[in-house]
Amino acid sequence: MNPATISIPAADQTPTESAASEVPPMSEESFRLLVDSVTDYAIFMLDPQGRVVTWNAGAQRIKGYRPAEIIGHSFERFYPADKVASGWPAEELRLAALHGRIEDEGWRLRQDGTRFWASVVITALRDHDGQLKGYGKVTRDLTERRLQGEVLRRSEEQFRLLVEGVKDYALYMLDPEGHVLTWNAGAAAISGYSASEVLARHFSMFFSDADAAAGLPAAELALALSTGRAEFEGQRRRKDGSLYWTHVVITPLWGAEGIHRGFAKVTRDLSPQRRLLELEQACRRMNEFIAVLAHELRNPLAPIRNAVSVIRMQPDLPEPVRKLAGMADRQALHLARLVDDLLDVGRIVTGKLSLHHDELDLREIVLSSADAVQPLMDAKHHRLRVEAPEGLHVRGDATRLAQVLHNLLVNAARYTPPGGEVSITTRRDGARCITQVRDNGQGIAAGSLERIFGLFEQEDAGARDPSDSSLGIGLTLARTMAELHGGALTAHSEGRGRGAMFELALPCQPSEPLADATLGQAAPRPHYLRVLVVDDNRDSADSMVMLLDQLGYEAYGAYDADDALRLGQEVAPTLVLLDLNLPGRDGFEIIGALRQQRPQPMCIVAMTGHGQRGDRERTREAGFDEHLTKPIELDQLLAVVTRASELIGR
Repeated sequence: MNPATISIPAADQTPTESAASEVPPMSEESFRLLVDSVTDYAIFMLDPQGRVVTWNAGAQRIKGYRPAEIIGHSFERFYPADKVASGWPAEELRLAALHGRIEDEGWRLRQDGTRFWASVVITALRDHDGQLKGYGKVTRDLTERRLQGEVLRRSEEQFRLLVEGVKDYALYMLDPEGHVLTWNAGAAAISGYSASEVLARHFSMFFSDADAAAGLPAAELALALSTGRAEFEGQRRRKDGSLYWTHVVITPLWGAEGIHRGFAKVTRDLSPQRRLLELEQACRRMNEFIAVLAHELRNPLAPIRNAVSVIRMQPDLPEPVRKLAGMADRQALHLARLVDDLLDVGRIVTGKLSLHHDELDLREIVLSSADAVQPLMDAKHHRLRVEAPEGLHVRGDATRLAQVLHNLLVNAARYTPPGGEVSITTRRDGARCITQVRDNGQGIAAGSLERIFGLFEQEDAGARDPSDSSLGIGLTLARTMAELHGGALTAHSEGRGRGAMFELALPCQPSEPLADATLGQAAPRPHYLRVLVVDDNRDSADSMVMLLDQLGYEAYGAYDADDALRLGQEVAPTLVLLDLNLPGRDGFEIIGALRQQRPQPMCIVAMTGHGQRGDRERTREAGFDEHLTKPIELDQLLAVVTRASELIGR
């Protein structure tokens, strides 16, 4: 690259002798006016040491300095500190002197300290003898163009990450002939192929041999090309050879010049939905069968029970006949209860179970349930102990609650060897009425404490009397009935051979004296709560705090982990609504720290935009008491507050 030179006419040289062409030379004044008037470029000169010699209007506009403020100062003022420290300004001058010219792009500084992205050209200026006289420097502000380019780059990058990160859908491109051009994570997850195994291969590889031979791949592309979009459902083949049901959308892609560039293909695996549909249909058919079976079994039970009752009413019955009549009556009653349980299962599944809501004396329900099961206890030679104090009131359906306790007592008798001990006790615990059924029987393995509440689930046959029959639905119904009454049913055992305890917790109703004392006053909340809302979205946190304030609760807002732990220590919340996606430490880390801060009871609720089954299982395993999916409805919030009040009141 030839170095630039400047021409300086000799004093005795005439204008004609110095003219290089017919175009008259530009006077120094005209040239200066031209340079000074340029406002879109900073055009100025440096001396050989890099000091500013001239300064035009563009330089003042772009950099902010007036001529008097910068002329005579080093051009290093325009560079960030790290560039100056690295010696880059001096290196630019050295390279310009060496090669005659240098171009550069980078951050530069204005007078006010703000940065701008500059395109810089530095040209070495030499006289006729080749002596370096200084440098010409032209700077252009490209900040806006760079920002636009950065926005575009980020947008393209975000879109690429979005497409590549989607795992529930296969999103990929085909060339006009149907060869695979791109491959995202969802495509790999659904088909089993990695990108290296499919790129550049024809997409007919995903079809069954029969469909491929019938020309279905080409027909799909042709239909998409002719109609602008094609949608299909059918079977496709995975890498392992298995077939799965898919929903496919194919869209042709066109370039700006109208040239066909290929196809966008979106594939969704419908196998889970089809399996779920088949399962739902099977469950519906099973429920219909159970309902029919239960009704058909109930018809002959009435005359059997009536006949047994008539027999037992006859005078002077021989003792063997009386015993046989009692046995038949008990078995008929057992069969009737099985039929009732079957019907209740059908009602629960179809949503047709209805409850009465009356104020009930829990003592009466406990005593009547104990009386009903006493013949079974006697037959098993069990000792039944009952403790039911007066003054415990609940609201609900007397028949259904008696059914719950009866199932628990029958279960205790069934899994306790002859001559065992069974007890049923009730007490008040804060806002709840607790009823416990204990036995000293076979006990329950730790891994079965939740499983036994599943429909048709039972402990193994060796844990109970082989003469007892059970469908494995009693505990399922008992828990469901408890939850329909706003309560809960849990099982506890120290293991096999250590007995078992079932605890029924129901919301207590105020006793009569309490109702009289508060007559005419607003009903108090079940339990006073201090609520801490943790969400990095300030609007979300603040609005939830305001809502809780309106509901009459003492509420605080935190926007990150540090605020949450600080307020958790300062205000000692009893209820925490904790967002899972927080900067720094997420909700799964914070919950442990909050629990360690306070040994007292504290209800912590996960508050998140993720509501899939796996998300709920993860929060439950992490120790969250509840899982709420945003946006949270008012009735959901009120329900959580009520349950939190019950939890804290235990």
